[in-house]
Amino acid sequence: MAEGAARIVVAKPGLDGHDRGVKIVARVLRDAGVEVIYTGLRQTPEMIVAAALQEDADGIGLSVLSGAHMTMFTRVMELLRENGAEDIRVFGGGIIPDADIAELERIGVAKIFTPGAPTSEIADWVRENVRPAHAA
Repeated sequence: MAEGAARIVVAKPGLDGHDRGVKIVARVLRDAGVEVIYTGLRQTPEMIVAAALQEDADGIGLSVLSGAHMTMFTRVMELLRENGAEDIRVFGGGIIPDADIAELERIGVAKIFTPGAPTSEIADWVRENVRPAHAA
């Protein structure tokens, strides 16, 4: 990876087993020069935050298609606060109603991408909004 690249943990929280989209996003981010750690399917918020802390991540990207987005994103944000890691930017995507997007933003989620978002838009947003803290 390029020196100074943002480091992102990408995860599929909950029981959702559909991972094609998140794998495409992970590849697009890698191709854009972002360091990506994909944790895989069926991750708990605790596992995701632990991975982000262990990997010294600059951001967490969550993919939620199961309808559990409010629970999953909220718990990740709580765990980051509990661990003094509010500087880790959380973003994500999935089938998320507009009213829920506003609430997720209120609790500190930086960005939500909905189905059909161009992958270039996701990569551009990450490059512009997730700053590498681990780079000296």
